[in-house]
Amino acid sequence: MIKIISFILLLSEKLTIFAHLINNLGRVPKNLTFMSVKIRLQRHGKKGKPFYWIVAADARSKRDGKLLEKLGTYNPNTNPATINLDIDGAVKWLQNGAQPTDTARAILSYKGVMLKRHLAGGVKKGALTEEQAAAKFNAWVEEKEAKIAAKAEGLSKAKADAKAKALEVEKEVNAKRKATAVEVETTTESTKAVAEEVVEEAPQTIDEAFEEAKSENKKEITDTESSNEEE
Repeated sequence: MIKIISFILLLSEKLTIFAHLINNLGRVPKNLTFMSVKIRLQRHGKKGKPFYWIVAADARSKRDGKLLEKLGTYNPNTNPATINLDIDGAVKWLQNGAQPTDTARAILSYKGVMLKRHLAGGVKKGALTEEQAAAKFNAWVEEKEAKIAAKAEGLSKAKADAKAKALEVEKEVNAKRKATAVEVETTTESTKAVAEEVVEEAPQTIDEAFEEAKSENKKEITDTESSNEEE
């Protein structure tokens, strides 16, 4: 019984995809009637600097294997990240039953794909006209672009402030080094002057010491002779 129910659910899913494909035969290849499609990232770029393609691919194929269509690119190496995406193409793949991975879903939502699909559904149900849907989407895009521009401006300002602060720190360090060098030079000059004074006074001091020793020696000789005469 469980197998029969699973088979019915699987058949229902395939028939739904088939119906979507019939409505969009102009874009989706005919051989995808019973193919499970994923919208995911395909890795490119150098080691340590990944660069991704946003692709629609058979869910059974390898991550970097054969793709059905390239929908855009995603570069996480910039700040903010750079995303180029065929929004209308991504919407049609979603309408045809393609399932995005978690990362791809976040990117699609960030670029407004999910919103545009939702608005397209409202148009199809008659809840709003195509002009109203387009106006809503364009307003959302303008608001999103303003937020991205503000973020980029804030990052640029923060970078400039950090650079200015680093320059001030460098100036302070250089000033301290210069002050230390002047102090060392002054100390050296003072030491040199003292040494010169010692050298100039040294001969006079030696002569005085010699004369003093000579006088004391002469006195001792005189005292000795006087003592001998008395005896």
